[in-house]
Amino acid sequence: MDDYTKVTLLDNEFEAQLLGSVLTERGVPHLVRSYHDTAFDGLFQVQKGWGHVSAPPAWHEEILEIVNDIRNG
Repeated sequence: MDDYTKVTLLDNEFEAQLLGSVLTERGVPHLVRSYHDTAFDGLFQVQKGWGHVSAPPAWHEEILEIVNDIRNG
């Protein structure tokens, strides 16, 4: 997992769950990370966004296309 880099920020939990499902279904290696921190009651999500998706660089273009489809579809 050392070669995973940030692909894009995610807007909300729904988008993250949908993207994760699509990527898993297609066999795309990925990691969805939330910025929620219970100690700060979600403060970082307000500042930074809901979270992000990381993946090996070879998959970035495909993931960005899927994110675009989710956001515009």
